[in-house]
Amino acid sequence: MSTHRNFLLKFSLIFLLFFHLFAYRATSQVRLPKLVSDGMVLQRDAKTTIWGWAAPGEKVAVSFRGKNYRTTSDQNGNWKIALSPMKAGGPYSMDIKASNQITVKDILVGDVYFCSGQSNMVHQMSLHNITYANDIITANYPQIRHFWIPTTTHLAGPAQDLPPASWKSANPQDVNNFSAVAYFFARKLYERYKIPIGLINASVGGTPIEAWTSEEGLKDFPAMLATVNRNRDTSYVNPIQRRAAAVAAANRQKPEQDKGLTASVKWFDPAYVPKGWRNINIPGYWEDQGIKDLNGAVWYRREIDIPASMAGVPAKVFLGRIVDADFLYINGKQVGNTTYQYPQRRYSLPAGTLKPGKNLLVIRVLNQGGKGGFVPDKPYYIEANGQTLDLQGTWHYKVGDVYRPASGGYEGGINLQNQPTALYNAMVAPATNYTIKGVLWYQGESNAGNPAEYKKLFPALISDWRSKWQQGNLPFLYVQLPNFMEVNYLPSESNWALMREAALQTLSVPNTAMAVTIELGEWNDIHPDNKKDVGERLALAAQRLIYGDKKLVSSGPLYQSSRIEGNKIILSFTNVGSGLTSIDGEELSWFAIAGSDKKFVWAKAIIEGEKVVVWSDEVPEPKYVRYAWADNPDGANLYNKEKLPASPFRTDN
Repeated sequence: MSTHRNFLLKFSLIFLLFFHLFAYRATSQVRLPKLVSDGMVLQRDAKTTIWGWAAPGEKVAVSFRGKNYRTTSDQNGNWKIALSPMKAGGPYSMDIKASNQITVKDILVGDVYFCSGQSNMVHQMSLHNITYANDIITANYPQIRHFWIPTTTHLAGPAQDLPPASWKSANPQDVNNFSAVAYFFARKLYERYKIPIGLINASVGGTPIEAWTSEEGLKDFPAMLATVNRNRDTSYVNPIQRRAAAVAAANRQKPEQDKGLTASVKWFDPAYVPKGWRNINIPGYWEDQGIKDLNGAVWYRREIDIPASMAGVPAKVFLGRIVDADFLYINGKQVGNTTYQYPQRRYSLPAGTLKPGKNLLVIRVLNQGGKGGFVPDKPYYIEANGQTLDLQGTWHYKVGDVYRPASGGYEGGINLQNQPTALYNAMVAPATNYTIKGVLWYQGESNAGNPAEYKKLFPALISDWRSKWQQGNLPFLYVQLPNFMEVNYLPSESNWALMREAALQTLSVPNTAMAVTIELGEWNDIHPDNKKDVGERLALAAQRLIYGDKKLVSSGPLYQSSRIEGNKIILSFTNVGSGLTSIDGEELSWFAIAGSDKKFVWAKAIIEGEKVVVWSDEVPEPKYVRYAWADNPDGANLYNKEKLPASPFRTDN
């Protein structure tokens, strides 16, 4: 019996020894961050960092382009190697060896840009696949690579690594998921320099700049730091989130309360006989057409005659934009659905959906707040076999459900992605070891409620990121906000104009450049369709600032100074290029002038050489001038002859 026990004891000891040896070897496997993976682009002409994790004290070897590098992980298992500067080229493979070996394949060496901001940097090529259909199908740029970082947040501090993601090259399939602005930027540079371009995209719609800034970067904003410290406490955050989720669940609208879905014959069914439906126009909001303050479900219905030449073939339905969500039914079958207001509705119909003669189109629209319905000045038609059929005009409507105010009141949770540092911690900090050429930034819409604060936050973010990347005055290229919202035909105040001024003033930060996009917006869409010109203007800025093409005119006119001569104000500009011009050949517009009372009136303005002279008979003693100072200065026409627009400005700041 004793011999048996001794055998069992020895067996147990051997088992434990093997178990611990196996566990040690499992934990000592060298690991790489998500960015260091197949298809990556490494920065040329710079010391490039490769890093990862292993067992404490483990020896790590990296072999790349005929050179060998060695290091030992620290007591926490972190290791880092700086590769020698390299010329552009590829593809190459890299071997990383420790107790195991990893081979990273298809590596290019070129220029890498970190692209960030909110939705207009997010917007993928697929969301603009009508405007850029040809650009998508002809995308054949294997040396342009894009790394899309999924949205994630972290309140407790900087994360160690990014969520799962991978590098993709620009081909007709994968380019659909590229940021459109970033893709057109990269394509312009690649066609000019034939250097591989890597795009690391960290952008999230509807997010403020403070969410992208580190705790150290917010040192001059005590209220935000207080929020950061408060959010670290899970005993504070978690109960708020639970209460908000419970209230939202209690007040969630239920489809079974919609009369159009609970009727014995559903309202989208061709067998349904409509009764009590009223006339309404598409496009248009229902609040502007006799329905007062309705949040709920409104059904739209219309019979459309489809010619035989458009039937039986694949087709598309264009339904502009709808506030908020919609379900499209054709001849009783659901063929489209979008859950929120911003995407343009472009629904593809398989062959056979449309039949010759009468076809029943029914649209169920859900709105949670504000005006509901169909956004004006957008495309509304059916396209098939090279023909189009207009869907604008009179439809019929009936209300299916009316949403009552929340019975328990509104309990707002913490919007994690809008919290100070939350996106920096999760989507930026894990990338700061990765050597880059520069930053692309398109953001500001979510901070338009407080432009004065943004004037401080924006330079703070630039300084913060430069500190984190430890690359000196890292080039920072950014987009000034375009025109948006209704046109005001009287001189007025404007937060969006102040946001543009914040961008203009940030040019005082060294090694920055700005793309002016004042005419590239749309009055009724915060996500304008024209992303190509935005990307290419950023590329122009890069060509001059980063690639040293000093002869290139990379910007439109920028206000420099003014002087008063009698009843006129003489304006001077930089970036006049080959000369100032009115882009449409008309009189200069959107100039306003005021005396010491700052009561602005529209002014006359003419170009004299490289100056603009501004005056008004109503203001005999002028003091101040403003140009394109509005949310949407539609038709602002001061440009240089290189066809680049002047930035909006004011002299009274």
